[in-house]
Amino acid sequence: MTLTIEFCEARAKEARDEADSASLDNVRERALRSQAAWQAMADRAIGIAKTRALKLLEDKQALDRETLEESQMGSDHGSE
Repeated sequence: MTLTIEFCEARAKEARDEADSASLDNVRERALRSQAAWQAMADRAIGIAKTRALKLLEDKQALDRETLEESQMGSDHGSE
């Protein structure tokens, strides 16, 4: 199961809300630990998404360069 950024952020907010409304210290601390864990998962998911997007962009740019070079080579051969 893949956790989405939105899901993790929602769980972090729920944990934060629970911590804010907790009257017992141990419940508040547990909720804050939960919030930190969910936020860390969301942050990792954001980082992974950014890395994937950057990789896709780099791959597209490389393909575009190759296509341009091939078309230029074809044009050069046609003029001889």
